[in-house]
Amino acid sequence: MNLLVALKTLIFTVIVPGTVAVWVPRALLSSPDARLLGFLGAFHYVGLVPMAIGVLIYLWCAWDFGAAGRGTPAPIDPPKDLVVRGLYKRVRNPMYVGVLSFVVGEAMFFESPLLFGYSFLVFVLFSAFVIFYEEPALRTKFGDSYRRYCVVTPRWMPSLRRRS
Repeated sequence: MNLLVALKTLIFTVIVPGTVAVWVPRALLSSPDARLLGFLGAFHYVGLVPMAIGVLIYLWCAWDFGAAGRGTPAPIDPPKDLVVRGLYKRVRNPMYVGVLSFVVGEAMFFESPLLFGYSFLVFVLFSAFVIFYEEPALRTKFGDSYRRYCVVTPRWMPSLRRRS
Protein backbone atom coordinates (compact mmCIF):
# COMPACT_ATOMS: atom_id res chain seq x y z
CA MET A 1 0.00 0.00 0.00
CA ASN A 2 1.47 3.35 -0.96
CA LEU A 3 1.57 6.33 1.39
CA LEU A 4 -1.13 8.36 -0.40
CA VAL A 5 -3.60 5.44 -0.31
CA ALA A 6 -2.80 4.91 3.40
CA LEU A 7 -3.39 8.60 4.15
CA LYS A 8 -6.71 8.67 2.27
CA THR A 9 -7.78 5.48 4.06
CA LEU A 10 -6.89 7.02 7.43
CA ILE A 11 -8.89 10.19 6.67
CA PHE A 12 -11.91 8.16 5.53
CA THR A 13 -11.64 5.90 8.59
CA VAL A 14 -11.68 8.82 11.02
CA ILE A 15 -14.58 10.52 9.25
CA VAL A 16 -16.96 7.67 8.34
CA PRO A 17 -16.39 4.60 10.53
CA GLY A 18 -15.21 6.97 13.28
CA THR A 19 -18.53 8.78 13.16
CA VAL A 20 -20.60 5.59 13.02
CA ALA A 21 -18.66 3.69 15.68
CA VAL A 22 -17.35 6.40 18.01
CA TRP A 23 -18.92 9.85 17.72
CA VAL A 24 -22.60 8.87 17.35
CA PRO A 25 -22.47 6.22 20.13
CA ARG A 26 -20.70 8.72 22.38
CA ALA A 27 -23.44 11.27 21.76
CA LEU A 28 -26.15 8.66 22.33
CA LEU A 29 -24.57 7.56 25.60
CA SER A 30 -24.53 11.14 26.85
CA SER A 31 -28.30 11.47 26.33
CA PRO A 32 -30.74 10.89 29.20
CA ASP A 33 -32.33 8.07 27.15
CA ALA A 34 -29.14 5.98 27.25
CA ARG A 35 -30.35 4.07 30.36
CA LEU A 36 -27.26 2.04 31.10
CA LEU A 37 -28.61 -1.15 32.59
CA GLY A 38 -25.73 -2.15 34.85
CA PHE A 39 -27.01 -5.66 35.57
CA LEU A 40 -24.13 -7.55 33.97
CA GLY A 41 -21.52 -6.46 36.49
CA ALA A 42 -18.04 -7.46 35.35
CA PHE A 43 -19.53 -9.46 32.45
CA HIS A 44 -20.04 -6.24 30.51
CA TYR A 45 -16.33 -6.50 29.68
CA VAL A 46 -17.30 -9.28 27.24
CA GLY A 47 -18.30 -6.40 24.93
CA LEU A 48 -14.62 -5.61 24.48
CA VAL A 49 -14.23 -8.84 22.47
CA PRO A 50 -16.49 -7.86 19.53
CA MET A 51 -15.05 -4.35 19.72
CA ALA A 52 -11.49 -5.67 19.31
CA ILE A 53 -12.56 -8.13 16.61
CA GLY A 54 -14.36 -5.31 14.78
CA VAL A 55 -11.24 -3.12 14.78
CA LEU A 56 -9.08 -5.99 13.53
CA ILE A 57 -11.56 -6.86 10.77
CA TYR A 58 -11.74 -3.24 9.62
CA LEU A 59 -7.95 -2.80 9.59
CA TRP A 60 -7.39 -6.06 7.70
CA CYS A 61 -10.00 -5.09 5.09
CA ALA A 62 -8.65 -1.55 4.72
CA TRP A 63 -5.18 -3.04 4.17
CA ASP A 64 -6.51 -5.42 1.51
CA PHE A 65 -8.29 -2.56 -0.25
CA GLY A 66 -5.04 -0.63 -0.48
CA ALA A 67 -2.65 -3.50 -1.17
CA ALA A 68 -4.71 -5.79 -3.44
CA GLY A 69 -7.37 -3.41 -4.71
CA ARG A 70 -5.19 -0.32 -5.13
CA GLY A 71 -7.85 1.91 -3.58
CA THR A 72 -9.51 2.95 -0.35
CA PRO A 73 -12.75 2.12 1.50
CA ALA A 74 -14.11 5.53 0.44
CA PRO A 75 -16.78 5.31 -2.29
CA ILE A 76 -15.13 8.29 -4.01
CA ASP A 77 -11.81 6.38 -4.29
CA PRO A 78 -12.75 2.68 -4.42
CA PRO A 79 -10.37 -0.16 -5.27
CA LYS A 80 -9.42 -0.44 -8.92
CA ASP A 81 -9.28 -4.25 -8.71
CA LEU A 82 -11.90 -6.56 -7.19
CA VAL A 83 -10.67 -7.64 -3.75
CA VAL A 84 -11.33 -11.34 -3.12
CA ARG A 85 -8.56 -12.20 -0.70
CA GLY A 86 -8.38 -12.34 3.09
CA LEU A 87 -11.77 -11.96 4.73
CA TYR A 88 -13.32 -11.21 1.35
CA LYS A 89 -12.94 -14.92 0.56
CA ARG A 90 -15.54 -15.67 3.25
CA VAL A 91 -17.96 -12.74 3.10
CA ARG A 92 -18.58 -9.92 0.61
CA ASN A 93 -18.85 -7.14 3.19
CA PRO A 94 -16.45 -7.85 6.04
CA MET A 95 -15.63 -4.18 6.56
CA TYR A 96 -19.28 -3.45 7.40
CA VAL A 97 -19.34 -6.55 9.61
CA GLY A 98 -16.29 -5.20 11.46
CA VAL A 99 -17.83 -1.79 12.11
CA LEU A 100 -21.12 -3.37 13.16
CA SER A 101 -19.27 -5.76 15.49
CA PHE A 102 -17.63 -2.77 17.14
CA VAL A 103 -20.97 -1.01 17.65
CA VAL A 104 -22.62 -4.16 19.06
CA GLY A 105 -19.63 -4.58 21.38
CA GLU A 106 -20.12 -1.01 22.60
CA ALA A 107 -23.78 -1.72 23.28
CA MET A 108 -22.75 -4.76 25.31
CA PHE A 109 -19.94 -2.97 27.13
CA PHE A 110 -22.09 0.01 28.09
CA GLU A 111 -25.19 -2.19 28.57
CA SER A 112 -27.18 0.32 26.57
CA PRO A 113 -30.53 -0.57 24.96
CA LEU A 114 -30.21 2.68 23.01
CA LEU A 115 -26.93 1.48 21.47
CA PHE A 116 -28.45 -1.92 20.68
CA GLY A 117 -31.21 -0.08 18.81
CA TYR A 118 -28.61 2.08 17.09
CA SER A 119 -26.67 -1.04 16.03
CA PHE A 120 -29.84 -2.40 14.41
CA LEU A 121 -30.30 0.93 12.58
CA VAL A 122 -26.67 0.80 11.43
CA PHE A 123 -27.24 -2.70 10.02
CA VAL A 124 -30.36 -1.55 8.15
CA LEU A 125 -28.52 1.45 6.69
CA PHE A 126 -25.48 -0.65 5.75
CA SER A 127 -27.78 -3.18 4.06
CA ALA A 128 -29.61 -0.51 2.10
CA PHE A 129 -26.34 1.09 0.98
CA VAL A 130 -24.87 -2.27 -0.08
CA ILE A 131 -27.98 -3.53 -1.88
CA PHE A 132 -29.06 -0.33 -3.62
CA TYR A 133 -25.73 1.40 -4.33
CA GLU A 134 -22.64 -0.69 -3.80
CA GLU A 135 -23.60 -3.99 -5.40
CA PRO A 136 -25.03 -2.40 -8.57
CA ALA A 137 -21.91 -0.22 -8.85
CA LEU A 138 -19.63 -3.25 -8.44
CA ARG A 139 -21.63 -5.26 -11.01
CA THR A 140 -21.19 -2.40 -13.47
CA LYS A 141 -17.49 -1.96 -12.72
CA PHE A 142 -16.36 -5.61 -12.48
CA GLY A 143 -19.04 -7.38 -14.54
CA ASP A 144 -19.02 -11.18 -14.64
CA SER A 145 -16.17 -11.54 -12.15
CA TYR A 146 -18.27 -9.77 -9.51
CA ARG A 147 -21.38 -11.77 -10.44
CA ARG A 148 -19.45 -15.04 -10.00
CA TYR A 149 -18.04 -13.76 -6.70
CA CYS A 150 -21.59 -13.03 -5.47
CA VAL A 151 -22.73 -16.56 -6.32
CA VAL A 152 -20.06 -18.22 -4.16
CA THR A 153 -19.57 -15.63 -1.39
CA PRO A 154 -22.35 -14.68 1.06
CA ARG A 155 -23.19 -11.04 1.68
CA TRP A 156 -23.09 -10.88 5.51
CA MET A 157 -22.49 -14.17 7.32
CA PRO A 158 -18.99 -15.58 6.77
CA SER A 159 -18.79 -18.83 4.92
CA LEU A 160 -16.59 -21.46 6.51
CA ARG A 161 -16.55 -23.63 3.42
CA ARG A 162 -13.69 -23.39 0.97
CA ARG A 163 -14.48 -21.15 -1.98
CA SER A 164 -13.46 -22.24 -5.50
